[in-house]
Amino acid sequence: MNPYPDWLSSGDNAWQLVAATLVGLMSIPGIAVLYGSLVQKKWAVNTMLMAFTGFSLVLVVWVLWEFKMGFGEPLKLGPGILGSAVGKPGSILGADNQHQASIPLLDAGMPKFRFSETTLAYFQFVFAAITPLLFLGSVVGRMNFKVWLLFVPLWSTFAYAVNAFLVWGGGFWAQPHAGAIKAWTTGALDFSGGYVIHLAAGTSGFVAAAVIGPRLARDRQRAVPNNLPMAAVGAGILWLGWNGFNGGDPYFAGTNASLAVLNTNLATAVALLTWVLWDMFAGRDRKPTFLGGINGMIAGLVAITPAAGFVNSFGAMIIGVVASSLVWMSWNWLGRTRLFQKVDDTLGVVHTHGVAGLAGGLLVGVLADPHIIFYQGNGKDVADVTAAGWLWGHHTIQILIQLGAALTIIVWDGFITFAILRILGLFMKLRAPDEVLELGDVGVHQEEAYPDETMVAGRLDRTFIDADSAPRGASAES
Repeated sequence: MNPYPDWLSSGDNAWQLVAATLVGLMSIPGIAVLYGSLVQKKWAVNTMLMAFTGFSLVLVVWVLWEFKMGFGEPLKLGPGILGSAVGKPGSILGADNQHQASIPLLDAGMPKFRFSETTLAYFQFVFAAITPLLFLGSVVGRMNFKVWLLFVPLWSTFAYAVNAFLVWGGGFWAQPHAGAIKAWTTGALDFSGGYVIHLAAGTSGFVAAAVIGPRLARDRQRAVPNNLPMAAVGAGILWLGWNGFNGGDPYFAGTNASLAVLNTNLATAVALLTWVLWDMFAGRDRKPTFLGGINGMIAGLVAITPAAGFVNSFGAMIIGVVASSLVWMSWNWLGRTRLFQKVDDTLGVVHTHGVAGLAGGLLVGVLADPHIIFYQGNGKDVADVTAAGWLWGHHTIQILIQLGAALTIIVWDGFITFAILRILGLFMKLRAPDEVLELGDVGVHQEEAYPDETMVAGRLDRTFIDADSAPRGASAES
């Protein structure tokens, strides 16, 4: 007997599952711990629970219909981009999912996968799951928890699935098209989600924050992290988890995966140091801060994501410096303008993910190195698969393609986020009542991350009182 089908590589299959698990750890506990530590103490439980429920909700809709929408056969809705904007919804439940994985529209243009559909489905799920968790950082501290439970599956279906199909599933922006100058040989380059995940999260988070409204004025003024050491733990999980985020996206445990991992860490280290230097020499207080270091780290991770397997390591360092500088300027200068002061993006997701994702995506069009081999050719009639940016003497067409894909995601995700929230707002309050916002976790969940002795004693006393007064044979919770 043989446990492996003849098409399966145990190495590729194992790496995809490990990479997926690393990305999953970025969400839970990574994002839950990081965001739960950066918000005010009274919102730690709410933030963590929203992360865990968001992760769970996406998995349910992913296996029921969304995976096929992102990576299946196209749902032809009309001419042009409508003909390849999203896939046909379909379930992957049941026993018919152990066959060799494939992405139908890309099957002829890349090596055959050497793992099963279940591996591909789980690997892509963790990317889908982390996206709404990222823009959770824009709306924590006031979003109605019931609205969150409805918003996440709706947004994931109508926004994320479209993004994934357009760029990764063989849709419009993944396809070569005939241009006025030449037929370009590749579509938009987004190695691991600079556009599909981060630009989408920054856009949707900013729109959601504008529609839902701000936190209480007092909370905005006292927006102090509740636990910086735990924030360091969450940030560290995020950084090292990114090895799976970018290292898994060649779909094969080969040399390009190794390069993507090295580039990811290099760009991140440079970006963190760049932000710290900006704080020291141009910041308001001229002092390095740990929160600034975290922001620089995230900016580097996000910006290298669309480029990790397309640029050389010197290009990765350039991306780290440029993206971190742009995000620092956006945070410290653009963030002080009237619009950004009015829209209460709690953790600045529009800067660290939106601006960084856009910067990284556009820099791919400049820095993609044709000497970096993505997939090996056979040396005869099949050429190596590479990508070339403007810096290497090619036309600026790749930059224009990158810009077109970015604008598509910004417009669509902004619109769909606005529409979903407005529709939900017809039936329920998007923002929790002020009296609940005053209490935070206690008002929403009757829990506290760091309960004081009075609260603990009060709950214990009430438990005993309820137990004594309950009818015989009934529990205190019945």
